[in-house]
Amino acid sequence: MAIFEKSTLGNGVRVVTAPFPQVGSVSCFVMLAAGSRYETVESKGIAHFAEHMFFKGTERRPTARTISTEIDAIGGEFNAFTGKELTGYYVRCGSETRDIALDVLTDMLLHSSFDEAEIEKEKGVILEEMNVYLDTPQRYVSNVYDRLLYADQPLGWDILGTRETIEGTTRETFRSYLDTWYRPERMVVGIGGRIGDDLMARLEELLGGIEARPTGAAAEVELPPDTSPVLLHTKDSEQAHLILGVRGYPLDHPNRYALQLLAVVLGGGMSSRLFTEVREKRGLGYYVNAGNTAYTDVGTFYSSAGDVDEAITTILGELRKIADEPVPADELEKARGYAKGRFVLRLESPQGTIQYGLRKEVLEGEIEEPDELLRKLDEITVEDVQRVARDLFEDKRLYLAVVGPFDDPTRFEKLIAA
Repeated sequence: MAIFEKSTLGNGVRVVTAPFPQVGSVSCFVMLAAGSRYETVESKGIAHFAEHMFFKGTERRPTARTISTEIDAIGGEFNAFTGKELTGYYVRCGSETRDIALDVLTDMLLHSSFDEAEIEKEKGVILEEMNVYLDTPQRYVSNVYDRLLYADQPLGWDILGTRETIEGTTRETFRSYLDTWYRPERMVVGIGGRIGDDLMARLEELLGGIEARPTGAAAEVELPPDTSPVLLHTKDSEQAHLILGVRGYPLDHPNRYALQLLAVVLGGGMSSRLFTEVREKRGLGYYVNAGNTAYTDVGTFYSSAGDVDEAITTILGELRKIADEPVPADELEKARGYAKGRFVLRLESPQGTIQYGLRKEVLEGEIEEPDELLRKLDEITVEDVQRVARDLFEDKRLYLAVVGPFDDPTRFEKLIAA
């Protein structure tokens, strides 16, 4: 049975709904295929900065307090998030106040004032956010890894931007970015929960006036020439943090289902191979995991951990082992159960369900129904997992990012070369 329904406004804005008539709430989203990947050298950080500024006031609601007071008055929750290929904004509230939530949400996105004084104040907030991020090496190592993989192009840049670009941001920087990318062909509205009546008519009133104009596309990724496979961010800290990985698959690659189970076998949960070997048996670090980051045209498979040297060699050993030896059938079944169970839990709420559908629609142009995804996971065999492991790990270039008290990459280059 299909969960999602899809419609289109007159100007091309897509609308995805996921009805949950048994609940009393509704989650209202606007998601756009526009994130930090769509920035220029001069506008680094503008996607995330704009996300902040949308909450600062509009013509009708002139201050951040005006906006938050209106959402508080309906007992709602609202927030936003910025990624490299998408940006999302949402309000979650009682179903009877849906139209208030939609009015506030669309007013913020279409009529924000971008007051110069507020821009200057928010620069300080974002610069402080950069400092917090730099002081959190477990998070910051992912930025180092992205720079290693993609170098000086948008996927390799920090989502927060740089101090120079943030300090140089003006109202015109926002206007230029939004006028280019915040267009109907990149915009998807998502409503999950108790939908209510006359939704399309209401959305047509709120969003139908946006001019439909071609936006073009983000620049294609150019994989940088091979130099050192190791990138260090030297930081005087008690613990080192690392990401070790290989180039992987884009979002819609046919191997994505086998890859998902491969990631679970290696690093999903406290009974996974890496958790058992790195933490439980050897006590090499507090955390270790494995995962996959996929964009529309490129991707990477990686493991991250809170230690170096022996942790690296242990991770490498597990990557070689899973490529050389088939995963036992019972271990694959455990991984399949883990992946399916976590996915189902994610869809328990209207908010989780509509976010899943929106991400699919925004990034891939179509929504894979949950039953279909679960069926594809059921079809994955031991042979599929080993085939993908061999494709990723056999004779492939490894990439290592490290944050910690190190300044010489040579020792790490030798370690992963061995």
